[in-house]
Amino acid sequence: MRKTTAFRRLIEAPGLVVLPGAHDALSARIIHQAGFEAYTAGGYSATATLLGAPDSSQLSMTEMADHYARLADASPLPVMADGDTGFGNSTNAARTVRAYERAGVASLFIEDQVYPKRCGHTPGKAIIAATEMVEKLKAALDARIDPDLIIMARTDALEIDGLDAALERAHLYCEAGADMIFVEALGSIQDMRRVCREVDAPCLATRMNGGLTPDLSAAEFQELGFAALALPAVATYAVGKTLTRVLAALARDDTHAEAAEAQLTFAEFNALIGLDDLRNREDRYRDQARALARATGAEQRADQPGRTT
Repeated sequence: MRKTTAFRRLIEAPGLVVLPGAHDALSARIIHQAGFEAYTAGGYSATATLLGAPDSSQLSMTEMADHYARLADASPLPVMADGDTGFGNSTNAARTVRAYERAGVASLFIEDQVYPKRCGHTPGKAIIAATEMVEKLKAALDARIDPDLIIMARTDALEIDGLDAALERAHLYCEAGADMIFVEALGSIQDMRRVCREVDAPCLATRMNGGLTPDLSAAEFQELGFAALALPAVATYAVGKTLTRVLAALARDDTHAEAAEAQLTFAEFNALIGLDDLRNREDRYRDQARALARATGAEQRADQPGRTT
């Protein structure tokens, strides 16, 4: 089954899909091994990982597409991608969809912030006209090849103009053809319940440690009516905290005791990244090559390295 089809079925099924956030290929692999059905990967964590910098549209569209291609190779799970503002106008939004689809994403959202954007849970955001956002959505929808690729519309209008205005935009984006709606930075249970009740499309919520949205359980988000819950920075924050603690301990006292407690062993890490599977594949291909050489009577010659003249 295509990843796009698998993700669409998850979104359209009853219940809530929990989407932990990956920031690199290793975290995408760990998410799969943990037993999740899908995951997300946003520009917030990608910028922190690739640049060591805040989320402020510093990564280009092609850099993000390359990032998603690596994630898609590392994990068989569907990934929901961050299409930023579409990286420009309707033409740029269409190119973003084509590049992300080639990279292997299962879904992406485009937001109505002014470029360069800000993280949705930080102050000082600005938004474009709703009609300009509809232009981008129409172009994005026309650009996709796989009809199961979910294109989501995100609005950041809540902070600027209030919930009524955010809902008005959500309704307009649904009319434009958006498959899902993401009202960013909902700050109360009442607002979340109203969004899920009034928006005629599956809705996404996000939960960030210390963010603006209440820190509810997955069951509570499901009860409110959300189709998916993204935890976009969970891996990035965990890595940041662990590395800060481990490296500070090593700087204080190079006895390795505290640092070792927070680390995998050499063998555990090799198992995590699939070293044994890789070696087994190499052995299998070597055996197949030698068996083919024996079957064709060329075993002695085929097993010798080539000579230069």
